[in-house]
Amino acid sequence: MSKITYLTEEGLKKLQDDLVYLKTIERPNISKQIAEARDKGDLSENAEYDAAKDAQGLLELKISKMEDLLANARLIDESKLDTSKVSVLCKVKIRNQANKAEMTYMLVAENEADLKTGKISVGSPIGKGLLGKKVGEVADITTPAGMLKFEVLDISIGH
Repeated sequence: MSKITYLTEEGLKKLQDDLVYLKTIERPNISKQIAEARDKGDLSENAEYDAAKDAQGLLELKISKMEDLLANARLIDESKLDTSKVSVLCKVKIRNQANKAEMTYMLVAENEADLKTGKISVGSPIGKGLLGKKVGEVADITTPAGMLKFEVLDISIGH
């Protein structure tokens, strides 16, 4: 059974665009590579043919996973988000209690996470630790670097 993935409108559009690209551009390219390698003769000792077939298998697996993700995706209705506590699509401002550094993150689905743009996965240690917290609460989060304490300073609708 596939799990439901909650996506932003932007994340859903990107997933759809990526899938179209793989099906309309990448799939025909690999088919062409296989045909060219096949035309070179004996397939039993043809490394190009083997490599192209392997690439085709990986591409089809990727397409299948993306189709499954898309089939189980749910668009998040931002108008119904509750900012009284941290949840998916919330932008949360936190303070590391050890060094007083302040950070702002948006909690998103795993496949939309991008630390460079401040988007962290709800499945990450920090994301999991912040879920359900309210302004003023402190989240004790176990990370590979050890136990960190983050105070929730503000919760807003992300973007």
